[in-house]
Amino acid sequence: MPYRVTFVCTGNICRSPMAEHIFRRHVQDEALDVEVDSSGTGRWHIGDPADHRTVATLRRAGYTSSHRARQFESAWFDHYDLILALDESHQRDLRRLAPDQEAAGKVRLLREFDPDARDLDVADPYYSRDSAFEEVREQIEAAVPGLLDHVREELKNAG
Repeated sequence: MPYRVTFVCTGNICRSPMAEHIFRRHVQDEALDVEVDSSGTGRWHIGDPADHRTVATLRRAGYTSSHRARQFESAWFDHYDLILALDESHQRDLRRLAPDQEAAGKVRLLREFDPDARDLDVADPYYSRDSAFEEVREQIEAAVPGLLDHVREELKNAG
């Protein structure tokens, strides 16, 4: 059974789809048995594609970008092994939604996996300048090595 990771932000059109596509590429490059997707805490953008600035940022960096926004549902806690919030407000929302302590324990902040991160939030670039999307990409990519180490360890322990 694959290890399942999901990334969660507010509307699932900026940060979480970017993290999804970046991390998916890395697990595919390593041929890890990992499923990767994303969702949002809110319902405003359900069915929408990723923000055009997210798409442009991903494409410039050589990543895929196909996406449709969806909202995280409490029933999904059983499906995922790791639920990565992009900021502390998402983490709080997800933990409140969790049916029990075990499910709440699956929720972590993405930037916890970046040993050099001073602020654990990935700032929302939606209302910001276009260059903020590049900053988000850089923050996500900085967390990937630590996240990959964690997932490799989880896969080793499961097998």
